[in-house]
Amino acid sequence: MPDHLFVYGTLRRDAQHPMADCLQQQAQWIGPASYQGKLYKIADYPAVVASSNPVDKVYGEVYQLFSTDLWSRLDDYEECSPSSAEPTEYRRLLQTVYLANGGEISAWIYLYNRDISGFEVIESGDFLDEALQL
Repeated sequence: MPDHLFVYGTLRRDAQHPMADCLQQQAQWIGPASYQGKLYKIADYPAVVASSNPVDKVYGEVYQLFSTDLWSRLDDYEECSPSSAEPTEYRRLLQTVYLANGGEISAWIYLYNRDISGFEVIESGDFLDEALQL
């Protein structure tokens, strides 16, 4: 199973969130990356849906995880574990992400699994830019 994770919101290292701290302590930061998707503001956290439009980019970071226990904790946090109510808020899917150095990598990403209608698009594609404006 690939062990890379692309994060774009509260799990990013500058997000100042306890789960981001947990991720940094138990995984290796690979570097900045992007994903072809649209970023939405749900509340005080973001959501991504895949997009076929190459203009749509979501900015984040890639980590390499070493512990299967961490995957379980992250799935619980993202409300997509086996114990989460259906439909789960997110789905963890393996997708192609683009590293800042020009490379590509297969990484897991938490994609939003509910209706996105009525939510605001974060045009910059960067949740941390949006969070700074709150």
